[in-house]
Amino acid sequence: MCGIVAAVADRNIVPVLLEGLRKLEYRGYDSAGLALINADGLQRLRSVGRVAELSAQAETSQVSGHTGIAHTRWATHGVPCERNAHPHISEGLAVVHNGIIENHELLRTRLIAAGYGFTSDTDTEVVAHLIAHELKSETDFLTAVRQALAQLHGAYALAVLRAADPSRVVVAREGSPLLLGLTDDGCYAASDASALLQVTRRIVYLENGDCAELMRDSYRITRVDGTPVERPESESQLSADAVELGQYRHYMQKEIFEQPVALANTLEMLGTVRSIQPGLFGAASEEILRDVKQVLIIACGTSYHAGLVARYWLESIAAIPCAVEVASEYRYRDSVPDPQTLLVTISQSGETADTLAALQHAKSLGMQRTLCICNVPESSLVRENALRFITRAGPEIGVASTKAFTTQLAALYLLTLVLAKLRNRLDERAEAAELHAVRHLPMAVSKILEIEPAIREWSERFSMKQHALFLGRGRHYPIAMEGALKLKEISYIHAEAYPAGELKHGPLALVDRDMPVIAVAPNDTLIEKLKSNLQEVRARGGELYVFADADSEMTESDGIHVLHLPEHYGALSALLHVVPLQLLAYHVALVRGTDVDKPRNLAKSVTVE
Repeated sequence: MCGIVAAVADRNIVPVLLEGLRKLEYRGYDSAGLALINADGLQRLRSVGRVAELSAQAETSQVSGHTGIAHTRWATHGVPCERNAHPHISEGLAVVHNGIIENHELLRTRLIAAGYGFTSDTDTEVVAHLIAHELKSETDFLTAVRQALAQLHGAYALAVLRAADPSRVVVAREGSPLLLGLTDDGCYAASDASALLQVTRRIVYLENGDCAELMRDSYRITRVDGTPVERPESESQLSADAVELGQYRHYMQKEIFEQPVALANTLEMLGTVRSIQPGLFGAASEEILRDVKQVLIIACGTSYHAGLVARYWLESIAAIPCAVEVASEYRYRDSVPDPQTLLVTISQSGETADTLAALQHAKSLGMQRTLCICNVPESSLVRENALRFITRAGPEIGVASTKAFTTQLAALYLLTLVLAKLRNRLDERAEAAELHAVRHLPMAVSKILEIEPAIREWSERFSMKQHALFLGRGRHYPIAMEGALKLKEISYIHAEAYPAGELKHGPLALVDRDMPVIAVAPNDTLIEKLKSNLQEVRARGGELYVFADADSEMTESDGIHVLHLPEHYGALSALLHVVPLQLLAYHVALVRGTDVDKPRNLAKSVTVE
């Protein structure tokens, strides 16, 4: 959520700030703004809506400057409007902020008593006035910011500039991501490396509790208490081309069709090996994984669904007990920690606030056997786990996750095979067969993408619907959940998923001719049970849309529409069956004319609780 770009450079940095905000649009936002220091002093522009509107303002006013900060806001405190948009100003300084200041009401009361007036409903304006108040007794800009930070409770990434210090910007991080970008002509900061690829690949990742002062030719990092620290410089591996739309109409469409390549890249480390090795998950993986007694998976949203699929794999293939928890719930209940449990956290961005907090909570309870599955190697989640698996899906810009999900499933299947082997549940012949199946995944997904024209036809029938029911059994029930989530996320059709065997326990009451029912129907041991469940739907007048395998012997008839996937893929069929559900959601959204990549009320990276 939200996005920050900041710069101190020898060039006019307005184009850099605006282009950086455009690259951060995928994170979700409702307003945007920037502040500059130039010959006219402190200048501020703000707008409600897209970054394009802010760019138009900047062009009309012809603003320029060498020192500036910019922001895209996702409303948490106060409605989306110009007076709540960042930056917020106080006595010649401006602040942009990602996160939530939990003690803002107490600080607001104190500052009002000190004579400060508030013009917004945000928690961020408190920060601006607090720093201004500290500057009344402290002349050094960085020290005053640190003193203000010491009074804040909550999560934040901040960038601050001051008219009296025209050639510096101060930034800080606690709980929300922030990094520095280094060039020969200046220093930059942003929430995400993609915002800075236009100027540099030289990146310094700040840690929680870091505060940095940026100048045109140097920077320094301290802790909030003033202790100097150094952070390593690295070169971002993110490709500028990877975040461009190219030939596709939307990022979601692009990312659906990138799945064969994303899977191939994720599985590339397997090479031509004849056996699967624990080292896929890190140098210490065999020592950590060999004697685990159970697995606990913690995640949110789509990543949570990946964990639910993995539970079926881990228990049936590796014969190891597995529990899956929603991260935002786990840390607020009394749980029973076990130091021999493998704690697996899953996140596309690696900055999901609830998942990070759940990890920290579990570690505080003594659970140190930690593994993360993540798509961003430089993320907080990767740094805080003992083991990690980087999915290599490439940048995922669309809010509705697609290629991140399928690559997470591939990683979880590899984890299942490693644990099965360590527990002597995988003989040589079975291991060879499993490796062959995994390596074939990119080609199998490519074949599924070829049925897109038929799915496009189905989407026309969905365009006027307001509700949909998704059904699945076994490991395909979480896939039905993911399909329902995708449809509701981007088409705004209310969709729910149920295990097909639960129909008669309530959901069947909803079924009529206006309630389409989508069934995930692989040719597995539950197919006959599922067929019986579907007949119950048809008997109540429900219209069925069935994604079946080639050999499932399911045929179309009145009120029953069937699409056959090219092949049945055994335990991995869950990974394949989600792809047509992604395509269905995408094409239904196109027909309904919704904003596919930036659906209302949603953000890509949920970096606040």
